[in-house]
Amino acid sequence: MIKKIARALLTERQRNELLIFLSQLKSLAYTGDTFYCNCCNKTFSKFLPYGNQPRTNARCPWCLSLERTRLLLCYLERETSVFTPGKKILHFAPERMIRKKIRQKARRGDYIAADLNPALGDMVVDITKIPFPEEYFDYIICSHVLGHVPDEAKAIDEMYRVLKPGGEALVMTVIDLSNPATYENRDVTTPEERLVHYGEPDLVRLHGTDFGRRLQRANAQVEEIDYSLRLTEAERRRLSTGNRERELIFRCVKTTL
Repeated sequence: MIKKIARALLTERQRNELLIFLSQLKSLAYTGDTFYCNCCNKTFSKFLPYGNQPRTNARCPWCLSLERTRLLLCYLERETSVFTPGKKILHFAPERMIRKKIRQKARRGDYIAADLNPALGDMVVDITKIPFPEEYFDYIICSHVLGHVPDEAKAIDEMYRVLKPGGEALVMTVIDLSNPATYENRDVTTPEERLVHYGEPDLVRLHGTDFGRRLQRANAQVEEIDYSLRLTEAERRRLSTGNRERELIFRCVKTTL
């Protein structure tokens, strides 16, 4: 009943803000120092379970960040110049806390938070038809998007088109580490079927360990990074950085032909 009333009275953006507020109230029940979220700079006795097959200690009770978000933020802060003013950044399906941190540093107009859903970004952008000129961005952040895009190859081509030479696309996705080949089945069309075949109701494929090769182009160099290995064991436990299935970072650098 409460959810129906909220849908009728509030916009989606307002409902999202309400969800965050309620989560922050509930987070008081998890006071402690065992886990640390670098996205909101808070500590907890535990993180929340999350996922269709719930993963333990996955979601921050305060800001709702996931394992992949915390690890990606570590990488962005320690290994890139994303937070350097003057960099032009296109961020697809922006994680709320990473968006907030980049926006605090970026010059006006240099950072674009893009999503098909207007409630989740600053600009509605179809990743297969990016409305920017060639060689425009220094960085593209694209986490857990390509598994949902029917024309993945076009999306990848578009990202490289709008990257400057030397620019980087940082891409993440869910990967079946036991499968060397990405699994796609065009007969799988309903959310129920996708959940069975791909593990999530809105995926159109489940990437295998060939994902890096799918990102490869003649004008790009692709590096697969397990950034959790660059953290100490204590950091991995405290941040809860996942099991590699959702947290590998693919650093795609545009080169000149």
